[in-house]
Amino acid sequence: SDPRCHRHTPSDMAHLLARTVPVLRTAAATRWAPAVRAVAPMAASAAPVREMSAAAAGGKRKTEQLRDMLQSKELEFIMEAHNGLSAKIVQEAGFKGIWGSGLSISAAMGVRDSNEASWTQVLEVLDFMSECTDVPILLDGDTGYGNFNNARRLITKLESRGVAGVCLEDKLFPKTNSLLEGDDIRQPLASIEEFCGKLQACKDTQRDPAFQVVARVEAFIAGWGLDEALKRSEAYADAGADAILMHSKLGDPSEIKAFMDAWDNRKPVIIVPTKYYTTPTDDFRDWGVSMVIWANHNMRAAVQAMQETSNTIFREQSLESVEPNVVSVKEVFRLQGEDELRVAEKKYLR
Repeated sequence: SDPRCHRHTPSDMAHLLARTVPVLRTAAATRWAPAVRAVAPMAASAAPVREMSAAAAGGKRKTEQLRDMLQSKELEFIMEAHNGLSAKIVQEAGFKGIWGSGLSISAAMGVRDSNEASWTQVLEVLDFMSECTDVPILLDGDTGYGNFNNARRLITKLESRGVAGVCLEDKLFPKTNSLLEGDDIRQPLASIEEFCGKLQACKDTQRDPAFQVVARVEAFIAGWGLDEALKRSEAYADAGADAILMHSKLGDPSEIKAFMDAWDNRKPVIIVPTKYYTTPTDDFRDWGVSMVIWANHNMRAAVQAMQETSNTIFREQSLESVEPNVVSVKEVFRLQGEDELRVAEKKYLR
């Protein structure tokens, strides 16, 4: 979809109004002064809405929280979410950060993880996720939805929604999911020069200096080996990437271990152990990994639960055996924040 034609959200309007304040102040001295003076206070008050809501964890912005996690000496963990409800559940579980999974968000929409969901549709999901949580979100931003220009516009939109960072992969648009199997599956990579330009454009565009841009290296996925993985990681770090996500689809962590031995902690490293899930987590600590992403298990758990529930109800034509195994409606109301609305109604309804 044309990014110029997407539906404006309240946060978009807040930023638009914020930018008009200097112009309005200048215009206040003109013949339109009475009208301008009436509008300017509304613009000024609207500007900080998202920024204020993003401040948490001891007053730190979400971007600062994510930055500190990546730079921490401890191994950190973030968990996948794909909508507002799952994001709130992840936060309540105790996770300090959320992975906005491209696979999971597209699956929740019922489309393939091949950029079939437009970037504006993804942004709308992220808006709900960010609004109902206080922990940082790292978006799986695929290839940035195009070239450097698309990617830098994405940065602007993510910042306006309180998203703390984006992970961009060095593939071609439209992307191919890294875990697809088959001899006919191609995983073409972008040139190093092109991807470095995209990273630099993103870093030059961001307004918040703590916003994190992560470079996801797909050399192992494409079968190009350790030397290419190191070459690309070094170039991306030099281009300004805040961290490297090293991806592998092997059932063992040998590629990750080889990279960590050679990388020598030049930049924080993020891994996604979806395929090598039997590897002890302490191994990741010993190798110097900075962050682990549990990348798609909430979505996969939800799929299994919905399949089992739907099949049981269809087969039994009854809810009797299902009801004890699902959450109460009351719990859903709690997650939705129903109690806050009741308090607000008592205060404001006349």
